[in-house]
Amino acid sequence: MARPKNFDDDVALDAAIGVFREHGFEGTSAQMLVDAMGIGRQSLYNSFGDKAGLYGAAVRRYAAGETNAHRSALRTGDRAIDGIRAMVDRVVREARLPCLGVNSVAELGTSWPVLNEIRAAADHALRTAIVAQVQAAQADGDIALDLDPDTVATWFVASFAGIRIAARGGARDEHLASLGELTLRALR
Repeated sequence: MARPKNFDDDVALDAAIGVFREHGFEGTSAQMLVDAMGIGRQSLYNSFGDKAGLYGAAVRRYAAGETNAHRSALRTGDRAIDGIRAMVDRVVREARLPCLGVNSVAELGTSWPVLNEIRAAADHALRTAIVAQVQAAQADGDIALDLDPDTVATWFVASFAGIRIAARGGARDEHLASLGELTLRALR
């Protein structure tokens, strides 16, 4: 008879996310994961299948958390542009933390169908929120009317990846802040 599971999947996933964020998929060993997660190797396999299954679950959880954090930032302030600024400021403020989303794209590209599905769902949820916020900011006169809101959403996603990669490469804080400001200035 199998022993009952004595750990919380979400807590274990959060620990795995930390390891994968720092070391990537290939750079992370099963031993690193079980040490960080505080579980046995067999528990890892019983709960997540294998390292790839755990990575997919970690990327899914991370993507949901990041999407929710962006959407929450978008809802702040009195004007739509305030929420957009809050989202950009959040990215700049947290840019030094490795991004599992950006890292998974850089390391694995589109080679894993499950990751492509996770990214597409997260992109759709975030893009929908950004497009609505951009349209509201355009109505307020804070973003140029000749900019396509969907293209602006793509601009944000690419800019955020660039800011996070710049931070990972050692960019100074003032440079990261300037990148955030330039991201916003492009909307005028």
